[in-house]
Amino acid sequence: MTQNQGWLLRKHTEQIILSFDSDEAGLNAKIRALEILQNMGCDVRILQMEGAKDPDEYIIKYGNSRFQALVDKALSVFEFRVKILKNKLDLQNTNDRIKFLNEIAKIISKVDNTIEREIYTEKIANEYSISKEAIYAEVNKLSVTKNKSEKILEKPKPVVKHIKQESNISEAIKKRENTIIAILLIGELEVYQIIKQNIGEEEFKDETNKKIIKILYEEFEKGNSNINSILDKLSEEEQNHITMIMADEYEIDKNNLEKAIDDIMQVYEKEKLNERKFQILELLEGNIESSQKKELEKELSEIIIKLAKIK
Repeated sequence: MTQNQGWLLRKHTEQIILSFDSDEAGLNAKIRALEILQNMGCDVRILQMEGAKDPDEYIIKYGNSRFQALVDKALSVFEFRVKILKNKLDLQNTNDRIKFLNEIAKIISKVDNTIEREIYTEKIANEYSISKEAIYAEVNKLSVTKNKSEKILEKPKPVVKHIKQESNISEAIKKRENTIIAILLIGELEVYQIIKQNIGEEEFKDETNKKIIKILYEEFEKGNSNINSILDKLSEEEQNHITMIMADEYEIDKNNLEKAIDDIMQVYEKEKLNERKFQILELLEGNIESSQKKELEKELSEIIIKLAKIK
């Protein structure tokens, strides 16, 4: 593409010609224009050519068949953005490579079509030798943040209504359940396995959290860690609740998720032990046989020891 010029084609409709200047601000503006057309349903392609100012001049100089070959090789907007980004960076440099892949994740996160997003992820993973899981994790994080911001602006009222409905549940329990969901939204199957082994969906008190965790557990169990596709399965109320969760702040060290999960597990274990302790105390106040009383007293003693070990 000489003089940084290119042409936009819309299949089966009139041809729209855009000139891409070397100025970065102008280039970014025109890319945004392409994205707007794409979001309107246009099938957008970037035709690159050398040795001519426009398609007419190219056809006159080189012929229809050669021009058609260029059309067949036209780039999608995504591919064009990747090419521009790649030309700005030295992918042999580690920092530039990380920056490149992070920027690619941002581009993919803006793709609404699930199939299209899947194809782009596969393509980047193969071309740049990076696992799809790593790309998914970053894309999921960006997409959840984007959806969170949009939902907060668009539909805040259902969230307020939901909080009122669940006011009988303590804030501490809500916060803990929301933290677990926030951790699961990172999309790591290993993390899910640890949480699932220790906390069943029936242990969630908040009804909306219980519905969300049921779907998360079901999808993770199938091996589906694509958070975008999972969020699509949630109701509007549940998506609003996710927005509320992601808008909150959690004291989670992302570099030490294992510790964060362990802390939550200890809280759940402590609650279970306390619940059982009070059950035993009630039973001991009633009329029970001597043998049963001894068994309960032994269990109570063990529970007290366990509780003392939990910080």
